[in-house]
Amino acid sequence: MIEINLLPGSRKKARSRGPSINIGDTFRDIASRVRDPWMISAVAGVAVGIAAIGVMWTWQSRRESSLTEREQKAVQDSTRYASVIAERVKAEAQRDSVKKQITVISAIDGTRLIWPHVLDEVSRALPPYVWLRSIAQTSPISNDPPEVQAGVSKAAPKKGAASAAADEGVLGLQVVGNTVDIQALTRFMKALEASPFLQNVTLLRSDVVMQQGKEATEFRLDMQFQKPDPSALRTVPFTVSVR
Repeated sequence: MIEINLLPGSRKKARSRGPSINIGDTFRDIASRVRDPWMISAVAGVAVGIAAIGVMWTWQSRRESSLTEREQKAVQDSTRYASVIAERVKAEAQRDSVKKQITVISAIDGTRLIWPHVLDEVSRALPPYVWLRSIAQTSPISNDPPEVQAGVSKAAPKKGAASAAADEGVLGLQVVGNTVDIQALTRFMKALEASPFLQNVTLLRSDVVMQQGKEATEFRLDMQFQKPDPSALRTVPFTVSVR
């Protein structure tokens, strides 16, 4: 028996129809079933924990990258400045060494011209009718090396009054001479006292002696060397011509 369908497509539509899914109704159904508050709190706590973990992980990652960058920069700066610090320490050591050498040279240079100044001042103050027999040092002579005199190093402790006088650094002098005029001796002492290099000029003794059948006065003077005021010194350039 042959059956003819006069409405084409009607069977296909009937067959394609199926149950439809409503998402809103599904969620409403789930919400109506879940009514336990502890369950809701647990789910909310888990959600909040996950969110907090995500925020903390992001913040820690940024902080780690920042600290890593700062560490790399600090290492680079330390490497760059290490050579600079080493050069500075080396330069300071060389500077200190040069300062010590200059101090020693200054100590030697400060004492080597004492006697020329003393002799020049005595010769300039010497009046007529007065002649000298000797000029001697009466203060103890320091045996300390130039480093000790310059204060670069310490000297060994000394005992006795002589060492105490030597530590004072005062150069004592004694002048022995003759004169046939007492007034000339007075002028000589005043001229010595007026010198910027001499001080404490004192007459120790004076005796009448015979010199070549004539009477004369022998005298002994004590004095001390003093460091003059810088304004009293005159310096001139020293040049040497080389041919």
